[in-house]
Amino acid sequence: MTALLAAQSPAARAPADSASGFTLASADISAGGRIADSQVFNGFGCKGGNVSPALSWSNPPAGAGDPQKNLLPAGAVQGRADFGTPGYGGPCPPAGKPHHYYLRLYALKVARLDVPADATAAYIGFMVRMQSLGKAELMGVYGR
Repeated sequence: MTALLAAQSPAARAPADSASGFTLASADISAGGRIADSQVFNGFGCKGGNVSPALSWSNPPAGAGDPQKNLLPAGAVQGRADFGTPGYGGPCPPAGKPHHYYLRLYALKVARLDVPADATAAYIGFMVRMQSLGKAELMGVYGR
């Protein structure tokens, strides 16, 4: 099966799947900690490295692939972010109060999502939730 990562703003909050022990961790973002400038978006007034954080996970639900390899399946592609381009787009909130950013890893019951190449982040999110076996979550904070 497949794992998919989705980073979302506070408006998309959902409870973590902690009952199963499925967890997400990062050497680059500590739980509840400040997101480093290297992960911040570079554009729209933000000046960061826009580097996707390194992630690892443990205890995925049964039927969720081989967690020992930590590789995307053959043919996997990155979906379009809210910035309009495929792949990672780091935080870039408006000036003011820091925002909470949730990195969510979904274990899917299908090997591939049936979505068009130009699917929006919202559509991909809907399809992910329809095919989810479980999820793990990590929250970081960033403000400017």
